[in-house]
Amino acid sequence: MDYIITTEQLTKKYKNFTSVNNVSLHIRKGSIYGFLGPNGAGKSTTMKMLLGLTAPTKGNFTIDNKQFPGDRITILKEIGSFIEAPSFYANLTGRENLDIIRRILDLSKTDVEDALDLVGLTEFGDRLAKKYSLGMKQRLGLAGALLGRPPILILDEPTNGLDPSGIHEIRNLVKSLPSLYNCTVLISSHMLSEIELIADDIGILNHGRLLFEGSMNDLRQYALQSGFAADNLEDVFLSIVEKDNTERKRRARL
Repeated sequence: MDYIITTEQLTKKYKNFTSVNNVSLHIRKGSIYGFLGPNGAGKSTTMKMLLGLTAPTKGNFTIDNKQFPGDRITILKEIGSFIEAPSFYANLTGRENLDIIRRILDLSKTDVEDALDLVGLTEFGDRLAKKYSLGMKQRLGLAGALLGRPPILILDEPTNGLDPSGIHEIRNLVKSLPSLYNCTVLISSHMLSEIELIADDIGILNHGRLLFEGSMNDLRQYALQSGFAADNLEDVFLSIVEKDNTERKRRARL
């Protein structure tokens, strides 16, 4: 199997709290990998470790055959990221905001126009960022991640706060990206109903532990074997998390 991202027992501890606990991910090249879990499950912390924004307490990871931390700078040059709510200079246009990122990354000026085109913002490129709708700001954030067409995208809940129309818009954009320019997408969410429409594989995280990893069909089989109703995958996801929460409470009482 051709994996572009693998983690081995990735762990992040903060004093007496373990945010990520021995997580081993396997993300196939050219796929969309849905990273699922309730709020606070450790998804963002895992993504921040992959981006070098916080150091693992234990474990290691490899991205495109490059090992962290030795190849950290080389790894970062291959990743476009969207972590939490994107921030912009309100009194600059969308195009000007992207140009600042472009210059930091030392990319061509044509990359700004390419990114605007990819997210459908070309006609709004000269509008001030403060006059963008929330959906347009999310798309501008994605444009920043797409600058230079990196082979790997790490997107942390890019549909957060959007109305159904905006969610549909961003979802379709993300779904199209691997075929548009052969990239790999790691996207997090707390809603399986959203992820199952775009993802090839998924990983389910709860309280920092990886409870499941595999394809949607693998999840259906897992549900049947576990005695869950497999006709609604969102219910399966919630059942897996609830089962883990119940077991955690039982262990805590012992």
